[in-house]
Amino acid sequence: MSDDVWLVAGLGNPGKEYSGNRHNVGFMVVDLLASRIGAKFGRSKRAHAEVAEGRLGFGGPRLVLVKPLTFMNLSGAPVVSLAQFFKVPVANVIGVHDELDVPFGEVRAKRGGGEGGHNGLRSMSKSLASKEYARVRFGIGRPPGRQDPADYVLSDFSAAERKELDFLVDRGADVVEAIILEGVEWAQNKYHGS
Repeated sequence: MSDDVWLVAGLGNPGKEYSGNRHNVGFMVVDLLASRIGAKFGRSKRAHAEVAEGRLGFGGPRLVLVKPLTFMNLSGAPVVSLAQFFKVPVANVIGVHDELDVPFGEVRAKRGGGEGGHNGLRSMSKSLASKEYARVRFGIGRPPGRQDPADYVLSDFSAAERKELDFLVDRGADVVEAIILEGVEWAQNKYHGS
C-alpha cells in the first residue's frame, strides 16, 4: 500500500450555469478521475469545496480530489485548508485548469512557473505560499477576433470542440495519473506534442 497522498484540485466555478464553460475543464477532469477510482464527491466539512477520496489502482497512491466551491478567483483557500488537513506537501498538489496560451486539443503538464494571468492559479500560489505545485494545463486557445478573454473563458465550448471534449478530458485525467505515477517530466515526454 502506498502512503503517498496527492491532492488534485480541479479549478472551475460552482453552479449549473457554468458547468459547460471552458473555465470549468478542471471540474470535468476531476469528475472523470473520481469515476475512474470509484469515488463520489461530497461537501467537505473542513473547506468550502466538494471532495472525493480513493486510491489510484490497487494499493496505489491515495487521491484527494477537490472542487473548490468559492468561484475560480478564490480557489486557493479551500485547496490549502485540505492540503493541510490531509498533510499533502506542495510537491504532491496538482492544479487542473483551462489555459488560453495552449491551443485547444493539447493538454500539457508543468511544475511551477507563473500563472499566466489565471486567477485560480494566482489564488492557489498565494494560499500555498509556493508556485512549486504541478499543473495540468488544458488548452482552450485564444478567443476569436476581439472577444474579451474573460467572456471567452466563461462561454461554453463550441459544437466542434464538444465533439473532441470527452477525448480531451480523458487525456487530462491520463496526464494527472502520469504525473502521480511517473512524474511531471515523464508526463511531458509522453503527452506533449502527441
